[in-house]
Amino acid sequence: MASKMFMGNMPELMEIILNNLNNEFNSLYSCALVSRHWCKMSIPILWQNPFSYPSDQRPLFISQYFSSLDENERLILKEYRINVKFPNTLFNYAKFLKVFNLSSLEFKVKKWLEFQLANSEPDSSSIYYIINLLFKLFIESGASLQKLDLNFSYYQINPEIFYSLGRNEQFFSRLQDLFLGLTPDCIIENDTILLKILAKNATKLSTLKLDEFYPYYEPQLLCALICIIKSQEQLRRFNLVGLEFPTEFQGIILALESQKISLQEVILECCECSNEFKVLKNCKNLEILRINDCFNEEILEASLNTLEINRYLIDTSNIVQLLTKSGTLLQRLKLVSTDEPIREESLLLETIKSFCPNITYLNLSNITFSTQFFELIDNLQKLQFLTLRDIYEIDDEQKTLVIKFAKLLPLTLQYLDLRFSDLDTYFDILLNNCYAPLKYLLINDLDNEKKAKALNEFCIRRRSLNYVGVEKWLNLNDNIKKEVERNVTLKACERIVVNC
Repeated sequence: MASKMFMGNMPELMEIILNNLNNEFNSLYSCALVSRHWCKMSIPILWQNPFSYPSDQRPLFISQYFSSLDENERLILKEYRINVKFPNTLFNYAKFLKVFNLSSLEFKVKKWLEFQLANSEPDSSSIYYIINLLFKLFIESGASLQKLDLNFSYYQINPEIFYSLGRNEQFFSRLQDLFLGLTPDCIIENDTILLKILAKNATKLSTLKLDEFYPYYEPQLLCALICIIKSQEQLRRFNLVGLEFPTEFQGIILALESQKISLQEVILECCECSNEFKVLKNCKNLEILRINDCFNEEILEASLNTLEINRYLIDTSNIVQLLTKSGTLLQRLKLVSTDEPIREESLLLETIKSFCPNITYLNLSNITFSTQFFELIDNLQKLQFLTLRDIYEIDDEQKTLVIKFAKLLPLTLQYLDLRFSDLDTYFDILLNNCYAPLKYLLINDLDNEKKAKALNEFCIRRRSLNYVGVEKWLNLNDNIKKEVERNVTLKACERIVVNC
């Protein structure tokens, strides 16, 4: 089998393997040098998203795109003092583009021009000319995008771009993820034209994100956004980020009625929920709702699998309806009250305990370490992931509570995150009394022998722990690290953290 793969006789399998290296530039580049067969499979993947490569590298790859320029376009480059070599290439690299981020393109073009102009500052006209030139090359190369990120800037998209898009409908026809940055001061007439083209040609979106949404755009632009939503065959995820907490949405949210069968996830950020949002109760397959810094969330109605709320203050009375309606369907719950304790905490704990026994993922902050909280944990017999934040009212006299809590942890629990709470201080007591078969444990630091001893003893006793995440990774003592890594693998927390 290995010889067949090496000779390129199993292209489907090799393509799967290489696609798993999608974000590992050096590994993919090495694969391209192995053989002609591997090169043919690696190069298209390498060039799917070239503008995402590290910002400290010179974007010299841009020159490769210009091999297909006509004489007139090459002369214009010289007028901008750009004397670039036009290499004869083995591939039509522009055709491989799958991810197009306008902001990344602009940044890379500036870096490329600085190099071409011997580090002198390029003027805006040359930057925008190159951006439009590349945009046109990508469209006319036969490329078919999967992901498009348009953060509208001040520069003008040339009319010839729209002409090219009209002749090359395949450029947007397979688009799955669309992110639109809609800063009001940057919106110009041509942007509305581009949105109308997207509404016509990009009808297979899975994800749509509207960033910096402002309710008082020009009517034509709002109409184009509504058309994009309504033209979709099967939109699954919708994300709206408001600018200055909008209270009106001019039919944008109502347009989601057209996606009531397919819509599965809604993310709302920095906005005030209005009556428009009642349309979500008609979305039959809506499972996931994420709310970040929003107001009037009590107006929302849905039976959910996943609920995530992040706010400076969470008021239980505003979310009881969501919890009770979701009931036994709810499996993943994250409630982060960033600045204040959760209001009506007792009602919250009782509601979760009474209506939501099937939770497998729980992330709570600013909760009192109390008997009622223990009763909730004891009732969640399917709990697998537990994160506790901002629990700071544990003193030496309450060590018995830590012991009680440790013994209550269900035997289904695999993941425990204690980084941002006082429980991390009582790490040794907790582990010495814990019988849950933890596989992942996240802590703030591992800075003394007492913690290391408790961790080693837990590993030997339970034989389940695979990874320990350490928040203060750079402060980790080498001797302690060596001692602990005899029994468990240590990682920086961001490598193993599990989000809702």
